[in-house]
Amino acid sequence: MRAFSVFFLVAIGTFVIDQNIKMLFVDGYYRAGECIDLELHYNKGVAFSMFSFVGSYLKWIQTLLIVVILYVVFKEGYIKRYAFPIGLLMGGAVGNLYDRFIHGGVVDYVAWHCGFNFAVFNYADVAIDVAVVWLLVSVYFFSNESKQ
Repeated sequence: MRAFSVFFLVAIGTFVIDQNIKMLFVDGYYRAGECIDLELHYNKGVAFSMFSFVGSYLKWIQTLLIVVILYVVFKEGYIKRYAFPIGLLMGGAVGNLYDRFIHGGVVDYVAWHCGFNFAVFNYADVAIDVAVVWLLVSVYFFSNESKQ
C-alpha cells in the first residue's frame, strides 16, 4: 500500500506541476535568453517531432502505451520496488498525453539555441528522462536478483 501511495502522489504531483508551468506559456509567458528561450511551442509528434505524420492517432497510440505499461508494472509487481520513478514516468506521460487531447499537441517551452538548436522540451519530458535513467541505473547496477 505504501508503494502505491508513493507512486500515486509522485504521478499526481508531476502532472500538476507540469500542467501549471505549461499554463504560464499557454497564457502568453515569454522570456528570451542568450542560450535558452522560454517560449511556447506545440509538438505534434514525439521526441524531436518524430512521428508527427501519425496525426491525431498519436494520442490514441500513446494512451494504449500508457495503459500497457501500467498493466505490466502492476501485474509484475514493479511498483513495489520502483514506485517513485514509475510515478515520475507516468505523471510526465499523462501530462503530455493530456496536452495532446486539450491543445492538439504537447506544450513545450524550453528552447535551447546556444551553438546549435536542440529539441524544445518541458517539465514532463525532464520527469520522463529522469525516471528512465533512474530505472536503468536501478535495474542494471542495483538489482538484487542473482545473475546467471
